[in-house]
Amino acid sequence: MKIAFNTLGCKLNYAETSTYERGFAAAGWEIVPWTQAADVYLINTCAVTETAEKKSRNLIRRAHRTAPGARILVTGCYAELRKEEIAKIEGVWKVYGASDKAQIVPETLAAPAPAHASGILPAYSSGERTRSFLKVQDGCDNFCAYCTVPLARGRSRNLPIAEVLRQAREIAAKGIKEVVLTGVNTGDFGRTTGESFLDLLKALNEVEGIERWRISSIEPNLITPEIIDWIASGTRFQPHFHIPLQSGSDQLLRRVGRRYDTALFASRIEAIRRAMERPGGPKVFFGIDVIVGLPGETEELFQETRRFLEERIRPAFLHVFPYSRRSGTRAAEWPDQVSESLKTERVACLEALSERLHAEFVAANKGVRERVLWESSVRDGKMSGYTGNYIRVEADADPRKFNTLEEVIL
Repeated sequence: MKIAFNTLGCKLNYAETSTYERGFAAAGWEIVPWTQAADVYLINTCAVTETAEKKSRNLIRRAHRTAPGARILVTGCYAELRKEEIAKIEGVWKVYGASDKAQIVPETLAAPAPAHASGILPAYSSGERTRSFLKVQDGCDNFCAYCTVPLARGRSRNLPIAEVLRQAREIAAKGIKEVVLTGVNTGDFGRTTGESFLDLLKALNEVEGIERWRISSIEPNLITPEIIDWIASGTRFQPHFHIPLQSGSDQLLRRVGRRYDTALFASRIEAIRRAMERPGGPKVFFGIDVIVGLPGETEELFQETRRFLEERIRPAFLHVFPYSRRSGTRAAEWPDQVSESLKTERVACLEALSERLHAEFVAANKGVRERVLWESSVRDGKMSGYTGNYIRVEADADPRKFNTLEEVIL
């Protein structure tokens, strides 16, 4: 049997797809490229924007055109939100939502499904030689006014630390040196098992073979002083944080239901820098998520966000998203929607700011000693890799150095 995969959306989806791939490969199925004819197609969808939903539908139709007799399996956030709509698309065999995705491999293979008491599919990616994304948590209880994630992925829940450790050791056994912890609301780890995120970090730090750990995304209010101090104490966790801000306006943060204000956000950034940065040492990389064009975002409130980022936070990178009106959310019903043209202008403004800030961050690290994990991909005779604080470095390709750490001077 031949099976092909396609994935849209977040790193969590990629980790889950990689896990499905390993399951089918272990059963003797042949994994073929997406563009080839297959017996089964599995599409892991996204619903974060209308564009993502449209792409998901197009992928389903493309698979059916490629192999009209194939069975098409659809999972992911779009599958949870629009099950009946997807089931009507020609070629779709089964649709798996948030609660039944663990059934995909066993049902397709007609084998009994493994029991997961936590109600969460254990998953990690294994497509890259150097890096893996390890799922530790799923779902969210925050129900922010603009977001469909709690509807698409369910309530916050997590794997037990023992299960995460088992997966981490599997990753280490594959020779992978770096692991990125991923989830919908990663810092909320422990809600269903009574454990804590800090306990998880401490346990993972002891896994032999994994040289570097990163936390993919964590809400600012969940980065506690204890977590900051422990990471800074000399662990394998890197000086690299991905933190959602969404807006630098307290008025908008309150309105959409975020659980922090700009003062708390700024204080956590300052605490991390104070704990982790030393004269002559690497600067901490902060990647910040921002949504522009939230309902009610006037020009004045947008400028508040820009000033907060440029003058107060000065991150290394901005992930900028235009607000997408999603049915079923409170914000979709608000009358003061922002025009698409204004959103486009504001995205461009913050992307230009991001380029400036990133160039300044790289310049601020000039002359600093850092370790690079070299990746095996080669382009124009060059290999590349990332430092602990996520600066991309290039060197002449040397296959002996692939998947190894080397100290360099930036």
